[in-house]
Amino acid sequence: MIRDHRELPVTGATPDTLARYETALAAFNCYHGDPVARVDEALTAAPQFVMAHALKAALYLSGTEQPAAEAAADFIAHARTLPANDRERALLDALDQIAHGEFTLAAERFDSLLADHPRDLLALQIAHLYDFNRGDTTRLRERPAAVLKRFSRDLPGHHAVLGMHAFGLEESGDYNAALDQGHAALAANRKDAWAHHAVAHVFEMRGEIDAGIAWMRDREPDWSPDNLMAVHNWWHLTLYHLDRGDTSDALRLYDTRVRPGDSKVVLELIDATAMLWRMHLRGIDVGDRWQPLADAWSAHEADDFYAFNTWHAALTQIAAGREDAAHRLVARMEYLVRAGAGSNGTGGPRDTLRMAMNVTLPLLRGVTAFVRGEYSQAAETLARARPGARQFGGSHAQRDLITLTLMEALRRAGSFAGLRALAAERLAAKPHDRVGLVHARAAYAAQPQVA
Repeated sequence: MIRDHRELPVTGATPDTLARYETALAAFNCYHGDPVARVDEALTAAPQFVMAHALKAALYLSGTEQPAAEAAADFIAHARTLPANDRERALLDALDQIAHGEFTLAAERFDSLLADHPRDLLALQIAHLYDFNRGDTTRLRERPAAVLKRFSRDLPGHHAVLGMHAFGLEESGDYNAALDQGHAALAANRKDAWAHHAVAHVFEMRGEIDAGIAWMRDREPDWSPDNLMAVHNWWHLTLYHLDRGDTSDALRLYDTRVRPGDSKVVLELIDATAMLWRMHLRGIDVGDRWQPLADAWSAHEADDFYAFNTWHAALTQIAAGREDAAHRLVARMEYLVRAGAGSNGTGGPRDTLRMAMNVTLPLLRGVTAFVRGEYSQAAETLARARPGARQFGGSHAQRDLITLTLMEALRRAGSFAGLRALAAERLAAKPHDRVGLVHARAAYAAQPQVA
């Protein structure tokens, strides 16, 4: 019986195709190179290699796009017709739940699978990504922590488990431990882009801007070339410069690194949208940059797979002045929520519809009011949605867009008591945050008599 590099039995592989699979999995662990090409080579030579089919499905699902999820469902359906062991069948089942929008049910499947097989690195990585996409910070932290106890340092991929744990710790607010695990991961593999990403988040959350810039610049050769996460890590560097007030550097990085071409990759469109909106809130003239971004998002207008994506798509159309396109996105999501069109026959709605109802739609109503100059209404709507926003995924840094918009709405509405409270909250975590200081000064200048 053939076993993988972590001593787990695999079905349908040969020694040569297993080597190609492990190369592809290692590339996925670091988000480096072209893992799909490597796994396709394995499948060409061994079409009944079940874990290669599972890896290809996971790679497609990692992008959170509807067409890719539909393709992944086809890969999974085919793999289910092949001979497989119990672990492989459990993995295919969990992946199929993701492909059909049942992210929470998938998480439960992964709980059982990883309890029985803690060294299934592919299961851990895709489970980690969808713990993140669901905003489940407990599983994001504890799932890799539990695996580490059974995952020795000499096993291939140990660095990836450390990097995942680092990110879970960061999103849970344990920044010192996150740095320790992130550095340990990178000491084992300097190319681990997810570990770089975890450390970058720590600097952002602490407001250590100069240290973050130095960190990213010093290690740029490790995280930037031929990397699937390069745009997002460039986004972090751009955000540092924006936070420091380096407007020209931020715009230059946006044009050359965050949005250098006409990519229609959703994860890259999200970064571009989030950066332009931050600039918009600060009164920075972004010229005509919204229009080509709105064009790119238009290709995803019928994509309902993940409500976090729809929030950014509609935000772009609103900012670009394309109210009809934004209205179509909102109306489509409202219809899906009303009709329960995402039910897969189990009696429960797809996770993305729950996210849409509780977070995406209220946020979009708030932003629409903001753009129309209805600042009091915008502030009221955004304030109601903000506390539960974690449930539609994204990181604390990404969801900060909501707080930034709410603060600006409060300022423009003249709601200075609420603005003071939010500014104080922000400055407690990041004492030198420029946005927090600007809003705090505005609030106290407007009503200096309030203690």
